[in-house]
Amino acid sequence: MTTSKNQERANTEDFLSIFLQDIPLMDVRAPVEFAKGSFPLAINIPILDDHQRELIGTCYKEEGPEAAVTLGYRLATDDIRAQRLEAWQSLIRQQPKGYLFCFRGGQRSHITQQWLKESGYPYPLIKGGYKALRRFLIDELERSIDEIPFIILSGKTGTGKTWLIQQLPYSIDLEGLANHRGSSFGRRYGGQPGQIDFENRLSIALLKHRHRHPGMPVLLEDESKLIGRCSLPQTMRDKMQQSPLILLEETMEERVRIGLKEYVTDNLAEFIAAYGEPQGFEQFAEGLSGSLYRIRRRLGGERYQQLTNILENAIAQHKSGGGIEGYSPLISDLLSNYYDPMYDYQLGQKEGKVIFRGDRKAIESYYNTSLIN
Repeated sequence: MTTSKNQERANTEDFLSIFLQDIPLMDVRAPVEFAKGSFPLAINIPILDDHQRELIGTCYKEEGPEAAVTLGYRLATDDIRAQRLEAWQSLIRQQPKGYLFCFRGGQRSHITQQWLKESGYPYPLIKGGYKALRRFLIDELERSIDEIPFIILSGKTGTGKTWLIQQLPYSIDLEGLANHRGSSFGRRYGGQPGQIDFENRLSIALLKHRHRHPGMPVLLEDESKLIGRCSLPQTMRDKMQQSPLILLEETMEERVRIGLKEYVTDNLAEFIAAYGEPQGFEQFAEGLSGSLYRIRRRLGGERYQQLTNILENAIAQHKSGGGIEGYSPLISDLLSNYYDPMYDYQLGQKEGKVIFRGDRKAIESYYNTSLIN
């Protein structure tokens, strides 16, 4: 490929367009930096691996920037440079409209850009790098929280709030962003993003809502401060506590049915898709047992043992092909005696006014006819 086939584009600090238009990004920081946090469409193809970065960092501290740059070029042997270029060029062919970045938009970005240009693949960079993009999203997150009206969808555990959020327009699925179902049994395959990644995802989602639907309220599921291990900003939690509420109400029978689908059928399907049989089932079963174990102190020793026996029998029945109904008594007991009392207490702490209550069909009708039209 030559420069005539891959026209050179200007470097950018138009961060708003980057996130509103889902522009792909090439993160050339070391893997250890990428693991601490990056952006949803960023792919990590580092110019330095973790060991090389450590060596150059030590050299920088002990001998200064010129010595560090010299060491960097010495470490970049012909073979390493060829490997880096091949990986970068492959991504550029797939994502010709993207941008590259390092931590501050300094040496690593400019060396990467130079090597690419010399090889016939000019590629623009993000001015200010990761640090500038991250600062932009932090500032925009607080601005979005301040400017966007919230409506909160509340309801007891097992009423299907997340499913309803996913069906209604002008909504953001916080549990989806956190890859967690929100409850003590909410762990999902793949694990959760780190706190920085979660905040970046949240900021981008709110940023898109604010610019695409100015003045329109956003519908959010009622959440505690923590969704699994991902923490909502305190300013967001405070505003959610004071925002108007829609209460989703379902019968216990329906809630148990939803619990069976989400925490058994759907959960198992995710693990089997990832691990296959029988390992997927074993991972699924271990996850349920682990979740019950983590709330043992709140349950008390005797009740924990009773529920453990129910769970173990249900897993054995399920594994032998006997169906999933064995989980129903466990789900019903946890909903009635563990989750509902917590919900009643938390609802009493909220300052927002209840503007509507009903089942899924009633809320869908109210929301689409009274709130967004």
